Amino acid sequence: MKKFIIYSLLLIVLLAIGAVGYVYQQYRQFLSAPVFVELPVVLDIKKGSSYSRFVQMVQRNGGQGTELNWKLLGRLKQLESSIKIGEFEIAEAMTPEELLSYIDNNNVKTYGFTIVEGHTWQQVKQQLLASSMGHVLLDISESELMEKLNLKAPNLEGQFLPETYQYTKGDSDIDLLQRAHHALNKALEQAWENRDPDLSIQSPYELLTLASIIEKETAQAAERNIISGVFNRRLKKGMRLQTDPTVIYGVGAAYAGDITHAHLRTDTPYNTYTRAGLPPTPIAMASAASVEAAAHPNEGKELFFVANNKGGHNFSETYEEHKRAVAAYLKGL
Repeated sequence: MKKFIIYSLLLIVLLAIGAVGYVYQQYRQFLSAPVFVELPVVLDIKKGSSYSRFVQMVQRNGGQGTELNWKLLGRLKQLESSIKIGEFEIAEAMTPEELLSYIDNNNVKTYGFTIVEGHTWQQVKQQLLASSMGHVLLDISESELMEKLNLKAPNLEGQFLPETYQYTKGDSDIDLLQRAHHALNKALEQAWENRDPDLSIQSPYELLTLASIIEKETAQAAERNIISGVFNRRLKKGMRLQTDPTVIYGVGAAYAGDITHAHLRTDTPYNTYTRAGLPPTPIAMASAASVEAAAHPNEGKELFFVANNKGGHNFSETYEEHKRAVAAYLKGL
């Protein structure tokens, strides 16, 4: 009887050792194998999620590993009760430990939002509302937004620097606008501090307004300073700027794609054919390059320019030269 008991106990011990060995072997395989075979996978770990819910999410997305293996790993990593939140895109093969380290390092999925050079505030706003970020803009007025931005300007036009900004799920449109406005202020402050001494404009806001006109007049980098020079000289001489983009901005929805003589005669605060000086506000978002161009006009003698049918402009020093250039443009030459 004693021998039977001894053999039974020995058998139980051997079975236990075998079971532990099996579990250990399975755990070793679990640690060395990629979690996901089919990639990419996006794991959206929401606020309040536990480690066990994270494991369930991994398994729902086709991730390998038993609940026991994940529980053992979580205990070793001290993650039994919590895990970092965020949206994580898994684009390459990772072992379970690599996946947990990737999440622990806060490698959240980012998105890009581009404020386009030359877009108006209304265009930027519609772009934001179509994006995947949170839409605080729907719940506040523009005056409230200006207050949040500590903005002293008449309106929001031109107040956000065109470039691509990264954001994560959960960020709001206000978060992004605050960053873009800060970037604009930084670029404007730097340009104003380093401006040419003989500018015809009197403040950073006027510099931004001029930069927005330059932005709308040309897409060619080489022309920015030349156009800046034309406007600077015209302002100094008391000549009207006579720039079509300001007229178009002023007539708003009445502009259908072609500027007309009626538009040019329509007196608005932005019509630089009927009014002298700069318009009261910027007319679009100006790039840092256009802001710099406004601060550093070229030193030529040109006072006129017109499109050259090649994507750029012909510049003229005299009105007679300008009339010939306009005639060539109208003929499509």
